[in-house]
Amino acid sequence: MPTVTIHKAKTNLSKLIERASAGEEIIIARGSVPVARLVPVGVVKGKRKPGSMKGKLEIGPEFFEPLPDDELAGWE
Repeated sequence: MPTVTIHKAKTNLSKLIERASAGEEIIIARGSVPVARLVPVGVVKGKRKPGSMKGKLEIGPEFFEPLPDDELAGWE
């Protein structure tokens, strides 16, 4: 893992972000003391699509029945 100073990180931020987005982890140091780590965010999944689980889940009628008193007391 390469280490860069804060000054170099500010000067070369675009290049460091490009390297991080390619999978590299970069340590940012104040002098010789590491203070931060620049890492890639990871894979960004596609947008959520409303209704994509339609027909895949089933809720039984017991879901709508009142909870027993002992279980309800645990929620209070």
